[in-house]
Amino acid sequence: MEHTIHQGRNVKRFREMLGIKQEALALDLGDDWNQKKVSLLEQKEIIEDPLLKRISEVLKIPVEAFQNFDEEQAVNIISNTFDNGSFLNTGHTPTFNVNPIEEIKKLHEEKMELYERMLKEKDEMMVRLERLIENR
Repeated sequence: MEHTIHQGRNVKRFREMLGIKQEALALDLGDDWNQKKVSLLEQKEIIEDPLLKRISEVLKIPVEAFQNFDEEQAVNIISNTFDNGSFLNTGHTPTFNVNPIEEIKKLHEEKMELYERMLKEKDEMMVRLERLIENR
């Protein structure tokens, strides 16, 4: 049995991972979009390439992620990667080769990138709101 990738479900997964509501995605996609239309889109198995490209731009996720992500394959990879009990205490102390200073620096950089992205999104939202107010 051939297993196909459900692009609409993938759009929904990535949108939810980013914490974006359907209404917000609809607003970013354009004036002819609304929450209901996004909901219907997420039910489609195949999404037209131009629309998938637009969604990719809005969510800042490569088109290939929507076209290729397969939850079943991801679960299989994870389950085949770890043996039973690999997370249990097996009588020996594991060795971690982690430099805590580097990890803290990495987390700080990620935090700053997220903060900058949030500021940019806030600015974009303000511009959209100003446009909405001007058009009334």
